[in-house]
Amino acid sequence: MEQHNMDTRLELYGGIWGGLVPLIVLVGGLVWLSVEEMGGTKPFWACGWLAIVAGLFFAKNKHEYCRAAMRGIGDKTGIVIVTAWLFAGVFGKLMVGGGLVNGLLWLGMTTGAQGAVFTLMVFVAAALFALGTGTSTGTCIALTPVLFPAGCFLGADPALLATAILSGAAFGDNLAPISDTTIVSAYTQGATMRDVVRSRFPLAMAAATIASAIFLLFGGGGTVKPLPELQAQMDPSGALMLLALATVVISALMGRHIIESLIYGNIAAAVVGVFNGNLLIGDIFSIPAKRGISTGLIQDGISGVVGAIIFALLILAVTQILVESGIMKRILSFAEKFIINTVRQAELSIIGVTVLASIPISANAPAELLVGPSLVRPIGEKFNLAPARRANLMDCAVCTIFFILPWHIVVAAWYAAVVSAAESFGLAAPSISAALYNPYSWALFGVLLFSAITGWNRRYAEPDSAQTETATA
Repeated sequence: MEQHNMDTRLELYGGIWGGLVPLIVLVGGLVWLSVEEMGGTKPFWACGWLAIVAGLFFAKNKHEYCRAAMRGIGDKTGIVIVTAWLFAGVFGKLMVGGGLVNGLLWLGMTTGAQGAVFTLMVFVAAALFALGTGTSTGTCIALTPVLFPAGCFLGADPALLATAILSGAAFGDNLAPISDTTIVSAYTQGATMRDVVRSRFPLAMAAATIASAIFLLFGGGGTVKPLPELQAQMDPSGALMLLALATVVISALMGRHIIESLIYGNIAAAVVGVFNGNLLIGDIFSIPAKRGISTGLIQDGISGVVGAIIFALLILAVTQILVESGIMKRILSFAEKFIINTVRQAELSIIGVTVLASIPISANAPAELLVGPSLVRPIGEKFNLAPARRANLMDCAVCTIFFILPWHIVVAAWYAAVVSAAESFGLAAPSISAALYNPYSWALFGVLLFSAITGWNRRYAEPDSAQTETATA
């Protein structure tokens, strides 16, 4: 096995400016694609590739530069993240295939709720869906076509109704154990999923409570009209899929490894889906009729996360180069000398650097990968912050401003689904500027600042936490 002395710096021509070349190329490409509304994990591949290539020509020892990139790709944190994504992707597909969408529609429409109450129920339904599937973009795409028109016919305010779906998606992305942002934040900080979910719950629920009050107070005001064919899409059996979500959450809270918890969740989702009649064994896995056709939901789930996995590996390679070249150490030294002198300043800096990274990049998990290992972890460790606390500060921060800016993937997908649903039922679609008022994201931002300033929910690392809270399998 290759041995590497981390005290040996990777020397680059041009000093700090030469060392910044991979970062400039990477971030520049991400921002360019995002501004042009062409962002996405697969389009981002080229940015990571170009960053590694550009940096090579500034390395004095090109052989060592290549080995540094490979050390990043082979990092144990990256291995855990990749493995977790593989099982989380399949779990999400099984949940949708098992009828979760129609089950949530049934839950929302059989209560007789109208106006603001239905808007609140849409927020809850979207939050449950995002918790169960781990995908904010998928939540918006799957639920908007049914819940947005249903709410409009039941007297909900169209703008707040639409943002209720976006807010629920943000909540799930923030808290779900199977969310890519939760997985990345936990394992880049060396935290166990149990500690992350337990300690993040008060932050997420405080923000959700504030958002719920807003939806309940201002989510009505529309005119109740006869419902069209949406009634036919209701299916109570789909709500049983929430049992699979409970399996994952309970297993994680019991201290089981996230991979083990996801495997149990996958099995539960498959069993419940077959039991409620929405899935056949052949839907999950079967021999296709001809080459090139999917073998089923397992293949579809893995295919859905391949883009994120490859981009994550490229980012880890670039980050390792930045670390070994000493660039990140110099940035940290500057911050510690002039900006960060107290634990409060450290936490506010973690929030700030994560939000800043998420603003130009149209996907939030890559933003966490960029700052998590290189900036957030060392800042937090200097002030003895618990791994779960560091993960929570970063994950909550990346789920705030990110969910209100129109060039981000999830907001663009959400609004496209809103417009499509409105056109299908002859309804007026709200402006995309409605995302700027996303109640959950703003509430979470306020809760996060309150927590950092007052110390509420702050946890410090216990002795030997580096050994007890590792992220290895």
